[in-house]
Amino acid sequence: MTHATLPTTSAPLPRRRNAQAIAPWLFLAPGLLFFLFYVIFPVFQSFNLSLYKWDGLGAPEYVGLKNYRDLGSDRAFETSLWNNFKWLVLYLLAIPGGLFIALFLNQTVTGIRLYKSLFFFPFVISQVVVGLVFTWFYDPTFGLLNILLGWVGLGPINVLGDPTLVTYGIIAAGLWPQTAYCMILYLTGLNAVDPEQVEAARLDGARSWRMLWFVIIPQLRPATFIAFVVTIIGALRSFDLISIMTNGGPFGSSRVLSFYMFEKALSEYGFRMGYGAAIAVVLFLIMLVFIAYFLWSMYREETGR
Repeated sequence: MTHATLPTTSAPLPRRRNAQAIAPWLFLAPGLLFFLFYVIFPVFQSFNLSLYKWDGLGAPEYVGLKNYRDLGSDRAFETSLWNNFKWLVLYLLAIPGGLFIALFLNQTVTGIRLYKSLFFFPFVISQVVVGLVFTWFYDPTFGLLNILLGWVGLGPINVLGDPTLVTYGIIAAGLWPQTAYCMILYLTGLNAVDPEQVEAARLDGARSWRMLWFVIIPQLRPATFIAFVVTIIGALRSFDLISIMTNGGPFGSSRVLSFYMFEKALSEYGFRMGYGAAIAVVLFLIMLVFIAYFLWSMYREETGR
């Protein structure tokens, strides 16, 4: 008497296969909905609002591209745009600064934990605190900067009161925590550097700068990419430090696009929602160009095209 055996299949059941395909999307759904509702939808809403004249209360009036044409003759907008360019160029100094600090902290020396804590400290404190600390540091009467200048025989300077110096003073304040953030990214990246490549390069005679340029930095490309994107976004949306340290002064000389957008749309300067939205669109497009370029560059490097 023979006993019938049930057929066995190694392939998963269709229902289980469908569940495995759907499960990742179910986990992603809350984040995707949050991103669509709080990021993508406001972007398109800003584009639409920039075509209207609206004070936030009454009925909006369609004006087409008038808000954008007005930007072309707005001197305050030109000043804000030029200041944003300064932020973009000088803020990128945080990337090499963070790299070299990370290389130093990656060494095995006495007291390295204390050094790491000191360099990590600026990243964990609030931007408001950073702004207040540097406001006191620049103070022309009791600030540490002028005390140090007095020791070398130089007269006191009012960094935050001088239209030609104020933007650079605020950028220096922003570089303090931004360099710490880039340092953290590079410290994480250095942990993933292949020690076999380093040893092979050392046997081939690579030392110091050649080792850094041809062996270490190529393996830090993911960290460098993130550092570039985050630094550029931080430079373009620099609002809190300006609000705390100068409130756009003196005479509007420290404005940037994000702060000027706030002034036009939400402050006592007029509640011009459409005009503020037009400034926001310009800022978004500038940010989009830089991020798209870095994504395209990284894609070409990964695919070899």
